[in-house]
This record gives sequence, C-alpha cells and structure tokens, in this order.
Amino acid sequence: MDLNFIKNFLIYIISFTLAMFALQSVNYEKFIKKGRVIEAQLLYILIAMALGYLIAQFIQEIIA
Repeated sequence: MDLNFIKNFLIYIISFTLAMFALQSVNYEKFIKKGRVIEAQLLYILIAMALGYLIAQFIQEIIA
C-alpha cells in the first residue's frame, strides 16, 4: 500500500474522531423533534463527517 494513502486515511480518521468529540459539547436536543432519534443520530454523524472532512483537508493542505 502507498504510504501517502495510509497517512491521508489516518488524518481523516483522527479528524472525524475530533469532530465527534467536539460535537458532544453542543446541546442539539432542543433543535430535534420528539420521536426522531434515528434522524438526529444520522444528522449528528453526517455533521461530524463533513466537519472531519474539512479539518482533514485543511491539515493536508498545510502539510503539502
């Protein structure tokens, strides 16, 4: 496997983990309708993925 691929993959995983950790501090329950737990969890994961992607792109741009 390519060493660059492994480096980029690790950056994405770490960025996603940091985004999930940071989003835990937000009280988003008042924005979610009652009875929509699955949709709220999916939204939480999608926001974390998008934020993690942006963080990873930023880090990769700084490194390169």
